[in-house]
Amino acid sequence: MAEEEIRKEEAAEAASEEVKETETPETEEAELDTLRAKVKELEETIADLKDKALREAAETENYKKRLRQEKENAVKYANEALIKDLLDPLDNFSRAIEASETSKDFDTIKTGVVMVEDQLHTLLKNNWGLEAFSPDGEDFDPSDMEACMMQEVEGLEKEKVLQVFLKGYKLHGKVIRAAKVVVGKPKSN
Repeated sequence: MAEEEIRKEEAAEAASEEVKETETPETEEAELDTLRAKVKELEETIADLKDKALREAAETENYKKRLRQEKENAVKYANEALIKDLLDPLDNFSRAIEASETSKDFDTIKTGVVMVEDQLHTLLKNNWGLEAFSPDGEDFDPSDMEACMMQEVEGLEKEKVLQVFLKGYKLHGKVIRAAKVVVGKPKSN
């Protein structure tokens, strides 16, 4: 068995010597040229991929900056439409103040101020969904009202609003400021 292995080894050595003998310097140079071309091609591919990765990273960073700026602007100018809507009533208040300086007709001035208040309420209700409520005489509801004072009153069966100190406001049905009220409660015996 050892002889067989030796023969196999000798045959393999002879075959490799034949391959070495058939390789000429020109063949080796051609193989090297092929390998160099392949290396150059791979280096170019790597350079292209690096460039593409850098461009994508820069594009992603620019996108993030743009989003950040848009968010800042959205927050900064979120109330722009509301402010524009309030400019006319503000101008009307200025006119009322100017009129009060030259006129002594207080009824006319009061009428002008009431008109501006109505204009504001209408604008805020129609354009922004804001509604004022004044629950005078209604049953007391702690979800919409804040009791500032309590008074015992004869003849009441349940708690009722006796007086409104400050109107409440709802924005699209949600209470954003509870009405501040005086609450009458049934007299205890």
